[in-house]
Order: sequence, then C-alpha cells, then structure tokens
Amino acid sequence: MTEKYFAQPDLGFIAQIRGLGGETLKKCYQCATCSVACPIAPENSPFPRKEMIAASWGLKDRLIKNGDIWLCHQCGDCTDLCPRGAAPGDVLSAIRSAAITEYARPKVLANAVNDPKKLPLLIGIPALWFALLAIITIYGKETMTSLFNVFGIAWSHAHEGAEHVIAQADFFSTWFVDLTFVPTATAVAIIFALSLKNFLTDIHENAVREGKTSQTALNFKEFFQALIRVIPTVLKHDKFNECESNKDRATPHMMVLYSFIGLFIVTSIGFVLLYIAQMPGPYSQLSPMKWLANISGVALVIGSGLMIKNRLDKKEEQKTYYKDWFILGVVFSLGLTGMLTEMARLAHMAYVSYFFYYLHLIAIFNLFAFLPFSKMAHLVYRLTAMAYAEYGNRK
Repeated sequence: MTEKYFAQPDLGFIAQIRGLGGETLKKCYQCATCSVACPIAPENSPFPRKEMIAASWGLKDRLIKNGDIWLCHQCGDCTDLCPRGAAPGDVLSAIRSAAITEYARPKVLANAVNDPKKLPLLIGIPALWFALLAIITIYGKETMTSLFNVFGIAWSHAHEGAEHVIAQADFFSTWFVDLTFVPTATAVAIIFALSLKNFLTDIHENAVREGKTSQTALNFKEFFQALIRVIPTVLKHDKFNECESNKDRATPHMMVLYSFIGLFIVTSIGFVLLYIAQMPGPYSQLSPMKWLANISGVALVIGSGLMIKNRLDKKEEQKTYYKDWFILGVVFSLGLTGMLTEMARLAHMAYVSYFFYYLHLIAIFNLFAFLPFSKMAHLVYRLTAMAYAEYGNRK
C-alpha cells in the first residue's frame, strides 16, 4: 500500500534554495530528462527529478534528509540536456548548501560563511588574533620564556644556529600556532561527529521510507566496511569520470584532493618531529618531507587555479555563486601564500616571508575553522552518503 504523505510546503525553504544558486528551480516542468541523462544516478529511484519535484513544493524534510542529493557530483550532464534550462545540477548544489547549514552547529557560523557581508569578520577576527600572537612572540620573548620555565617547558623551538636562518617560529611562536589550531581541529571534529550522527540517521530513515535500501536497521560495523570499500572510488574519482559535460574538472579536483592528503602527512610528520623527536625546523630542502610538502603545495596552487579558470571560462554555462568563490578563494590563497612564504624564506627575505606566513595562517584558519559550514564540508557528507549507498546495496 502506498504511503500517505501530508505535504507541507515551506516557502522560506524555496526562497533559500533559490538564493543559494537554485534560482532556475521553477523552470522545471518534470519531463524527467535529467534522471535519464544522469550517468551516475541509481536505477532504483534515480535522481534528480524527484528532488526537483520536492524542491518545487518546498518539501524541506524530504530533501535535507535525502542522501541522494550527495550522490550527485554536479557534473552538468543533466543541466546541459534540460530543455527548460532548469539547471538541476545547480539546484541540487543549492540544496546541499542548505543541508550543510541545517546540520551544522552553531548555525550562526553556517549563516555567516554563506553571507558575503560577513566576510570582513571571517578574515578580520583571525587577522587580529594572529597579529596579537606575533606581537607577543616578538616583544614578549623573555616573559614567555620565564612563564614556560615554571612548567619546565622550553618556550623556543629554535635549533642550534637558528640565529642565522629565517624561521617562522621567530615571528609566530609554534606554541601559539598549535594552541590555536589543535583546539580548532578538535572543535571541528566534534561538530562533524555530531552532525554526521544526525545525518546518517536521517538518510537511513529516508532510504527505508522510500524503499532505496535493503537494510532495515543501521549496522555501524557494516557501514564502516562499506566506507572502506568506497574510498578507492573517491580516490580515483570514478564517479566524476563517468560524467561527460565537465569531465575536465576531474583532474583539478584530484590535484586538490591529493595535495591536501600530502600536506596532512607533512603536517603530521612535522608535529612528531617537533614535539616527540625534538627536531625543530626549518628542514633541509633535500628531505623527503620537504619534497612532499613542495609538490603538494604546487599541486594545490595549480589544481585550485584550474578550478577557478574552469568556472571563469564557463561562467555562462555554469553559474558560480558566493559559496563557490569563498572556498575556491580560501584554498587558492592557502596554497599561494604557503609557496610564497617558502620562496621568500629561501631568498633570505625575512620580513616578506613573515608577512606571507601571516596571510597563510589566516587562510588556514578560514579553511579549517569553517570547514563544517562551507562548501568544503561536502567532502565529508558526500563520502558518508556514498558509503551509505554502498552499505544499503543501492545500485
């Protein structure tokens, strides 16, 4: 027997979707061309036609809790073939942005990240914070040394002969940097954990209700096994490569993905060397760690630069909104300032290197502190949705 559903249209949600990039939503006349054209839509209850219907009616609960919105990779095939120009890919992207805001806590930060009027605050607050840390590092060395000695901890991480080299720790204490980013990373992990718990429960309930899964109960052990099986698909960008219209986006996306993996490895090794092996930097350019760091940094700049170029070249076919430019700008700035910091240091331009490092820290903060609230969060939600589709035998 067909389930009865009492539709409660949310006009505010429709306005939100249109404001986040789904402005073409009402052009849709439900021809289903998009679901037929999509190369990665499952055969069972394919997207995005049903999502376009739900969005047109403002059925927020049906969309926010729908894991299918995350299986879409916005490749553009459906948008190119839509006879009405309804741009289903852009609409689903807008729905995903709304979902990120819905699951994120606190919501005030999620709303701020999507509001261009709040950008000066998002940049200004960390800028003032790191400026304060720089002042304390430079002018409060003796005081901080005495304070840290009380606890039997060395304030300076400088190695022998450090007075003859340029080290960012002389401008921003390594302690201050890590005491800023470790709690930030911990908070981000907690926010994601709480958000994903609700998200996974919701998409499971939605899948059971709509008959999109063979699993009636959520078994976390089997889910994590499915997650492991999905990771190679993500690393190889298999789904992205099935698309036709924007297949050229796959390579820049992979460059950015692998550059972040490489930089994470470098950061982890650096943390161990500094605090466990007591081997502070800067390190030799001949070390494998520096090779990985430099290659990853270059890949990040080139990959994000190509992504920006791609959007500029296709600005008529593919609409780009503030939420897109925010994350692209942060990622590109992070890579560029990191490379310029290193280049200035090697050129013995101390204060230029310190200035770029200052900008680099601001970019890092904007990327990671706002990770659960920006478009970058789709990496986590999409991976979870893909793992659930694998777990639920969705083909």
